[in-house]
Amino acid sequence: MAKFGKVGATGESCDSRCMTDRDTDTPRETPRGRAPRGPLKKRSLENAALHYLERHASSVAGLRRVLDRRVERAAREERCDRDEAAAWVEDIVARFARSGLVDDRLFAEGKIASRRRRGDSARRIRMTLREKGVDPDLIDQALSEEDGDDSRAAELAAAWRLARRRRLGPYRPGADREASRNRDLAALARAGFDLGTARTVIDAETPPE
Repeated sequence: MAKFGKVGATGESCDSRCMTDRDTDTPRETPRGRAPRGPLKKRSLENAALHYLERHASSVAGLRRVLDRRVERAAREERCDRDEAAAWVEDIVARFARSGLVDDRLFAEGKIASRRRRGDSARRIRMTLREKGVDPDLIDQALSEEDGDDSRAAELAAAWRLARRRRLGPYRPGADREASRNRDLAALARAGFDLGTARTVIDAETPPE
């Protein structure tokens, strides 16, 4: 049975020490050329969070998942107490959210703007942000701000962008359009656009200027 306790004087950490002679006398096997990892420390989790946010936009829930995976891996390797380290994660995420280092509203606004530009439907955007743990009401607010007063026009514009990117409907060579019509309608439907929007785009004589 593992016994966990704090070690070191420079920061919080957790370690495991097995009480059998076999485990105390035999070093843990590690991949060739890699030094054994020490106990997980709260400071190392904070640094990992900062490093992640330097490279990726993230929601609060997304950052929590990243740190939870790190804790889970360390717990399996008996480098921390799972419950203690989980409490560190909650504290780090809460502090980062209060300080604005991670902000669900800014995350949602950035994702919505970039996905609208590439031709994502409102339905697809909502699904993606919910999977990232963003509150549905916040998503609706950010989407409304991005689309402005005419959400229908914004949805149609996004569908046109996707059609241009995928070479659908009027972006196809004339000889291929009729044979590909149903397939093109299905492509827009799978992307989250309603049938009316899909038909408007796919059946148009020419693309908008």
